[in-house]
Formats: sequence, structure tokens, C-alpha cells
Amino acid sequence: MDHSFSIKTKLVNSKEYLFDELRKKWILSTPEEEVRQQFWKYLHFKKKYPVSLMAIEKTIAFNGKNKRFDLLIYDRNGNPNIIVECKARNTRINESTLDQILSYQYKISAKYLILTNGEKTYCLEIDLTEKKVIYLEDIPQYVGQ
Repeated sequence: MDHSFSIKTKLVNSKEYLFDELRKKWILSTPEEEVRQQFWKYLHFKKKYPVSLMAIEKTIAFNGKNKRFDLLIYDRNGNPNIIVECKARNTRINESTLDQILSYQYKISAKYLILTNGEKTYCLEIDLTEKKVIYLEDIPQYVGQ
């Protein structure tokens, strides 16, 4: 991702907080949170996904445990369309990251899965009828589904 969007920050008791415009609140700044904030803005400003279709850090019950995914983008009908898993910039995206997002996918059946650490981004299209995964070169542009 060759972008950097501005994020409002403030210091409280020598800890940095950033303002999350989606959740409309101040969040403790962490390396993963910075990637998450940059990425939803990338999807909104560059790929044209409306913020009204985005949910950040949403919790779902999975195998008796609550799991929280970083970002979920719905389609116009309210169905999960894209699951995004963010990692800190210095965290490698590996098989356990893929397993994590696939466990979410198993529960909610999104069409696309995105894994990013802000440096490398992988986008997978899930064909549920053919039961196959297609690696995409780029994240699809929003087309108003």
C-alpha cells in the first residue's frame, strides 16, 4: 500500500491515542491499530468502499469463543463481503494468520479475504460454489454491488 492517510492523535498520560473516525472514539495507538486505521481509509478513499458498509473490530461467537476481526465490509444487502485481518508492520503474514482469517470465513462466508501488515497485502477471493480460493493481484474496486 503506497499511501499514508492523516490520523488525529493526542497524548494522554504520555500514551498516544488516535481518533478512529469509524468508531467515533479515541483508541490507544498500537502498531496494529495504525495499520487498521490506514487500511480502512485506503479502502474508502482509494477503492471507494462506503464507510456505512464498514464495521471495525466486530465480535462474532465462534466455537463457543468470542472472536474479534479487524474489519468487515458488507455488501449493499448487509451480507459480509470482505474480511480484513491487520497485523503490525513488523509482523509477518504467515500460515497462522491465514488460519485465523479462514476460521472467520468459515463462520460468515465473505466473498473476499484480505490480510495486511501495511507493507504486504494479500487478497483472496473465495468461490463458495466451486470451493476454491483465488489469489488476486489487487483489491477489487467498490462497484455498488
